[in-house]
Amino acid sequence: MAGESSQRIDYNNVMIHVEHLKKSFGSLEVLKDINLDVHKGEVVVVIGPSGSGKSTMLRCLNRLEEPVSGKILVKGVNINDKKTDINKVRENIGMVFQHFNLFNNMNVIENMMLAPVQLKKADKQKARENALKMLDLVGLKEKADSYVSQLSGGQKQRVAIARALCMNPDIMLFDEPTSALDPEMVGDVLQVMKNLASEGMTMVIVTHEMGFAREVSDRVIFMDGGYIVEEGTPQEVILNPKEPRTIDFLNKVL
Repeated sequence: MAGESSQRIDYNNVMIHVEHLKKSFGSLEVLKDINLDVHKGEVVVVIGPSGSGKSTMLRCLNRLEEPVSGKILVKGVNINDKKTDINKVRENIGMVFQHFNLFNNMNVIENMMLAPVQLKKADKQKARENALKMLDLVGLKEKADSYVSQLSGGQKQRVAIARALCMNPDIMLFDEPTSALDPEMVGDVLQVMKNLASEGMTMVIVTHEMGFAREVSDRVIFMDGGYIVEEGTPQEVILNPKEPRTIDFLNKVL
C-alpha cells in the first residue's frame, strides 16, 4: 500500500490517500513516515499509546495541522496544495473532538444550524429541519432548544456528532470521542457511531475503546513512535498481533 503511485488510485473508492506524511513540532518529530489509504465506507480505528501521533495524524487529514512533508489526498484533492480551498474540502469532512467544541452561548439547534447556514448558505428553515432530523438520529430531538450547559457530557458528544452530520459529510473523523466522558455515558455515544458505521459512513476513529474497535472496525491501525507499526483486521491486530510493540501495548490495555 505504501509507495503506491498517485496515478493509479481509484478516487471513487479511496476517500483518503496519505503518502510519506511527516509532521514535527519544533525539534520533536511526531509523524515519521505515514502511508495510508482509507476506502469508501470503511471504518478505520487507530489505536496506540499516548504520544504515538494518532491525534496529530487525524488532524492532518483535514489540515488542522500542517504537515512538514508528504501528500494527503481527500477524494483526489491534494489538501496540502496552497491552491486548495481547504474550507471547501472540510465541508465534506465531519470532525468530532474529545471536548465537543460546542458554543455554550447558543442552544443545541443554533449550534447545529450555524455551519450549514454560514458555510453552505443553506436556507434557515431547511437547515432547521435537517438539524432536527440529525438530532433524532442521535436520540436527542427533545433537547433542540436546550442550552449546551444543560446537557450531560454524553449528550454534548452526541450533539457534536449530529452537528457534524448536518454538513452531510462523506467522511467522519473522531478524535478520542469518548475519553472525556463518564463511563456510563460512553455506550450511548458508541451506539451512535455503530449506527453510522452500519449505514456505510467512511470513518477514521482514534480511540482507546478496544471492544468497540473489535466490533465495529474494518481495519485497525496500531501506531507507536510516529509510525504505523501494524495494521489489519481487528482479528489480526487485536486478537493475534505480530509486532512486539503491539503485543506489549495490548497486554497493558486489555
